[in-house]
Amino acid sequence: MPLREETLGRLDHRVARPAYDRSTVTAGIVHFGVGGFHRAHEAMYLDTLMNGGQALDWGVCGVGVLPQDRRIIDTLTAQDGLYTLVLKHPDGHREARVIGSIVEMMFGPDDPAAVVARLADDRTRIVSLTITEGGYLVNQVTGELDDSDPATQADLAPAATPRTVFGFLAAALDLRRREGRPPFTVLSCDNLPDNGDVARRMLCAFARRRDAALADWIQAEVAFPNCMVDRITPATADEDVEALRDDFGVADGWPVVCEPFTQWVLEDRFTQGRPPLHDAGVQLVDDVVPYELMKLRLLNASHQALCYLGYLSGYRYAHEVCQDPLFVRFLLAYMEREGSPTLPALPGVDLDAYRHQLVERFANPEVRDTLARLCAESSDRIPKWLLPVVRENLRAGGEIERSALVVASWARYAEGVDESGEPILVVDRHRDRLMAAAARQGEDPLAFVRDPDLFGDLAQDSRFAAAYSEALRQLHELGARATLQARASRDAGGR
Repeated sequence: MPLREETLGRLDHRVARPAYDRSTVTAGIVHFGVGGFHRAHEAMYLDTLMNGGQALDWGVCGVGVLPQDRRIIDTLTAQDGLYTLVLKHPDGHREARVIGSIVEMMFGPDDPAAVVARLADDRTRIVSLTITEGGYLVNQVTGELDDSDPATQADLAPAATPRTVFGFLAAALDLRRREGRPPFTVLSCDNLPDNGDVARRMLCAFARRRDAALADWIQAEVAFPNCMVDRITPATADEDVEALRDDFGVADGWPVVCEPFTQWVLEDRFTQGRPPLHDAGVQLVDDVVPYELMKLRLLNASHQALCYLGYLSGYRYAHEVCQDPLFVRFLLAYMEREGSPTLPALPGVDLDAYRHQLVERFANPEVRDTLARLCAESSDRIPKWLLPVVRENLRAGGEIERSALVVASWARYAEGVDESGEPILVVDRHRDRLMAAAARQGEDPLAFVRDPDLFGDLAQDSRFAAAYSEALRQLHELGARATLQARASRDAGGR
């Protein structure tokens, strides 16, 4: 059955579907980056509220601005904004649910003026973002705006037609400012420390390059709540599309698959109100930082800790790595002895239980999260998720050896060939410079970490340099698995 509004009533009875009249839903949220995570998370929470008769004026208008966004925009448009969310349980059981909260779709390059108008419309009270860590244009060391990207430069020109997310946001907020109307809230849902604060700082820096008065107004008037988002959502594979068709009889051009677990911790700071998200299970708090750091330094950093070492060892999926006791011991030791000591107090949170729950989630064989996905765009991830752990432990005299091994495994991965001699497709916006640095490691073991834009002055820290160099030497001489075995032996001897 092709998925469209007119076919909802004829879907298999096992497929949950919207219990509300979608014709009554209006879009109060514009979302940039309508990928898998948004559709497994924010759009799902809104659909939950709508199924309870709430938030019908908080539908989503999805916007894409990148060339690769056209496919999802076209697919959802053809399906009246509908898509299927499939929960994959560890025992093989699957739940299928049609989500109906996305009610408009726009592709920025087709009509930039229409996107600006939709953002400036009074109906738009929240603009949410899942634009990836790199989309915020943050210099990894200075924390300042990196405006070297050609599209960003074009958007900074006088009277430019917007091409980027920041270009669209600045244009729409400027229109509201000049007309004396209140702004929308900007809600970042990306995996960044202090994601709302980062969004504010980068957007204000972008706006200031065009108009100081606009930047001052954004700083004073626009709310940028921080939030922590959590749900493992792998890329949709062809077999997921086929399984949905074969098992449930639904022909969906781009369904979303994810784990059952979901969490959203959100600061309750909004310029023009918000949906009653607490009724859908969202945790509304005054300060999200402790939860955010727990997730970034344990879950996200652990993904980095398993992906390069796992890939070099011959694994290709996260669940394969986390069903290997050697890797599990390494992950738990990293989380307990390096990640957790850098966290602020978390009243009511059992960190040991959380750490073991993460390994159980990673080991879900049904999710089939690829290591290639976790290894991608490392230059936007390692500096934000793992290097803060290294720096805090260096300052406090804590352990850094496991974190140094993870960085070394990234450097070894960036050489572009695995331990069997098979080529590795390195996916990163700084791919050429990373691979060039990795190629020099034979003559200079610290070549990879000398990049100041990614690592700052870590290469000059004698303790980190020694731990990193030794880890890299072992990876080259012993291989990833034997290096972990040696690490496990040392840990056992230390106890």
